[in-house]
Amino acid sequence: MSAAEVGVAVGVAGADAVELADVTVHYGDVLALDGVTLSLRPGRVCGLVGVNGSGKSTLFKAITGLVRPDRGAVRVRGGPPGAARRAGELAYVPQSEAVDWSFPVSVRDVVMTGRHGGLGFTRRPRRADHDAVDRALERVGLADLADRQVGRLSGGQRKRAFVARGIAQQARVLLLDEPFSGVDKRSEATIARLLRELAAEGAAVLVSTHDLRALPDLADEAVLLMRRVLVHGPPHEVLRPDNLVRAFGLDVTARDGEAG
Repeated sequence: MSAAEVGVAVGVAGADAVELADVTVHYGDVLALDGVTLSLRPGRVCGLVGVNGSGKSTLFKAITGLVRPDRGAVRVRGGPPGAARRAGELAYVPQSEAVDWSFPVSVRDVVMTGRHGGLGFTRRPRRADHDAVDRALERVGLADLADRQVGRLSGGQRKRAFVARGIAQQARVLLLDEPFSGVDKRSEATIARLLRELAAEGAAVLVSTHDLRALPDLADEAVLLMRRVLVHGPPHEVLRPDNLVRAFGLDVTARDGEAG
């Protein structure tokens, strides 16, 4: 069965792109997630908000299968996270990539890694793979830098390169952990626009962000996390002062961007 066929098989079992039911995760004696129940639908951007240590990165890792819950279940496109990841249905952009920035690899090479799941035994890119990479680079505004060594990119350009990898992969679930942190305004605007476009094309997008003020324009819905889901709904509801006080313990409405 091809990667595309596997992807169809993974996605047939339900309308929700991601489902978490009573997910609890410990790191030793530290409780990271506590009974998280959450559903994410295709065609929507969901913003993830919470203080440092609230479990946002652990939530991403649980969805990708990088962390196994102590209790509860995670389903992605109707099946286990590992199956969705192997089928190329799931793309994850963590806060910082474990990359040797001095390694002689080009921006194009990095984006091409998003196609590896469908390359087959030979690992030789086909014309369709090259075309997908070219389109992704164009969409993130890096086509003119495709042959540049990736370590020579700015911080914002690096983030865009890894977003391009997810686009080239043609993933139907995209997870982005603080993609706007430390990026320039152009990269911030480009990434935000792309997330809206990808959702409009049918992807389910989960993105964590510090910027509370920008959340209503970025996301269709939002989740306020403090090891468990405190609120999940429209951004204007999630960002009500009483909800923010529950999560942050203080009034942050005048100091957007401080919690994350």
